[in-house]
Amino acid sequence: IETMSLTEAFGEFRTGKTQLCHTLCVTSQLPRSMGGGNGKVAYIDTEGTFRPERIRPIAERYGLDTNAALENIIVARAYTHEHQMTLLNMVAAKMVDDQFRLLGEENWLNGSKNLPRC
Repeated sequence: IETMSLTEAFGEFRTGKTQLCHTLCVTSQLPRSMGGGNGKVAYIDTEGTFRPERIRPIAERYGLDTNAALENIIVARAYTHEHQMTLLNMVAAKMVDDQFRLLGEENWLNGSKNLPRC
């Protein structure tokens, strides 16, 4: 995944797109010496697919404290395109004050399905 850029994952249902996003939520928190970003994550979820219980085993696999890993992920549920834009503005304001390394958006609300952005 390239830094300072937009990466789009797309594909058929159940091909691992959400799992990739969950993994990036954890690996973005790893120390830089381990290839991580050593920061927090903002995750905007439009379909209710974010699952904290899926974050825990990933965090354990990378040797992170599971509770700390979850605390470093801010999750917001977007219900409409307008709501999503409001949340993006709120996240942008938060990013000015804190060390965020990833903005993940599950299923961008543009009428397309299965296009998560992480």
